[in-house]
Amino acid sequence: MKLKITVLPGDGIGPEVTREAVGVLETVAALYNHQFDFFERPIGGAAIKEAGAPLPPATLDACLSSDAVLLGAVGSPEFDALPPPERPEAGLLLLRQSLGGYANLRPAIAYDAIASASPLRPEIAMGADILIVRELLGGLYFGQPRGFVEDEKAAFNTMRYSAAEVERVARVALEAAQRRRRRVTSVDKANVLETSQLWRRTVTRVARDFPDVTLDHLYVDACAMHLITNPKRFDVIVTENLFGDILSDEAAVITGSLGMLGSASIGGAVGLYEPVHGSAPDIAGRGIANPFGAIASAAMLLRHSAKLDREADAIDEAIRTVLNAGHRTPDIRPGNEGTLTTTSEIGSLVRGAISSQQSAVSSQ
Repeated sequence: MKLKITVLPGDGIGPEVTREAVGVLETVAALYNHQFDFFERPIGGAAIKEAGAPLPPATLDACLSSDAVLLGAVGSPEFDALPPPERPEAGLLLLRQSLGGYANLRPAIAYDAIASASPLRPEIAMGADILIVRELLGGLYFGQPRGFVEDEKAAFNTMRYSAAEVERVARVALEAAQRRRRRVTSVDKANVLETSQLWRRTVTRVARDFPDVTLDHLYVDACAMHLITNPKRFDVIVTENLFGDILSDEAAVITGSLGMLGSASIGGAVGLYEPVHGSAPDIAGRGIANPFGAIASAAMLLRHSAKLDREADAIDEAIRTVLNAGHRTPDIRPGNEGTLTTTSEIGSLVRGAISSQQSAVSSQ
């Protein structure tokens, strides 16, 4: 298969983790006889410095003409004084909107090998495997009108959803559950918000088309509690934009680090794949950033944009193999457990694990 992939390293640790994800994809391409062509473009703070805008037209054009987009991270404190539409993060929001990916898939897996990295007791976290499906193009982040009034003595945002927006993301979640453990938890605040009342009614209606999937509903505050006290109760969680942003970051507690989480934004013209973590400028350039989230995002790219399930499975298994062998970046190394490993070493180990899998298959 031939794939054109636009790579947006971004800011902070973005270039470091993206480099390892690209390396893994190159290994997969070589081993499985694919052709993956990579084209690097700036976004975020790097793009502001280079082109004067967080999402230059040339970057957006490259993304729209690609089969998939792989992103590192955006954001830098040096741009905090700029108004929100000019900050690095604005480039990411505009990119998501332009690509049209309305469903953001965020898996959170508690790997047995690093269970002690989670602040949760091992018996609570171990075995948890959750997919959070976050609606990505509606709600407070995109609702209009928004702004400041009275010389910034007040501000306002608008949360707005249509039934069609809720229906399409609900279908993504229900279809995903059919491939997993057939349970969906819809999260809202229907006791307070009209948008949540519409959300709950719409998800309930759509679920009637999926009789093999069990649906339940939780208020967002209750869901936040259960994610910590009983994460294994969840299979697929579907929720709106703001709630999904917060809950998926909270789910990092289950995995032991925000650096373990990859994501996929699908449903639009081009899929966008990125680790959930931020740019972490305080550790940029030190070689200690966790690349597992970026590498997991690369696996999701192959699964969703290229339909290469076998190759995606190989990456996922390689991640597990490296963790089982005791290799850790500092964020997932509590106490003195495991071997402290650099960003680039993790990438090399994952590539080696994929090669070993392929050799084992070839020798059978």
